[in-house]
Amino acid sequence: MASMYDFSVKDIHGKTVKLDAYKGTALLIVNTASKCGFTPQYKGLEALYQKLHGKGLEILGFPCNQFGAQEPGSEAEIESFCEVNYGVTFPLFAKVDVNGADAAPLYRHLKAAKPGLLGSEAIKWNFTKFLVDRKGNVIERYAPNVEPESLAGDIEKLL
Repeated sequence: MASMYDFSVKDIHGKTVKLDAYKGTALLIVNTASKCGFTPQYKGLEALYQKLHGKGLEILGFPCNQFGAQEPGSEAEIESFCEVNYGVTFPLFAKVDVNGADAAPLYRHLKAAKPGLLGSEAIKWNFTKFLVDRKGNVIERYAPNVEPESLAGDIEKLL
């Protein structure tokens, strides 16, 4: 199986980012949406980022429009929404599919490494979270309704 660090993704500005740039950091990877009932989690994600970024945490946000078309905007609109409404400073990436034939390779890897309930690999909704240790191992998968603040203890164990 490929390593997390073998993948490249596009950031919110369309620039290619090799994930090996994040070697040695703990990662929380989240599929996000601007018009979802869970959208207020951006506030909690940013609070986690502010608290733990200096200790080695990176949060990577991947907008996704696959669930109820809740991320219809362009990358520029998404970035502006996140900054204006939630003060997001953690890295955001280009919109991706997380399920189906066009699922981003990174998400195929995450889902295979840490299947969900009853072994299902499918992402159920926006704000599913994957915790990755400093060596690139996918440690945990959290359901959309799990509040970011409740992850602090698990993240701090990896730092």
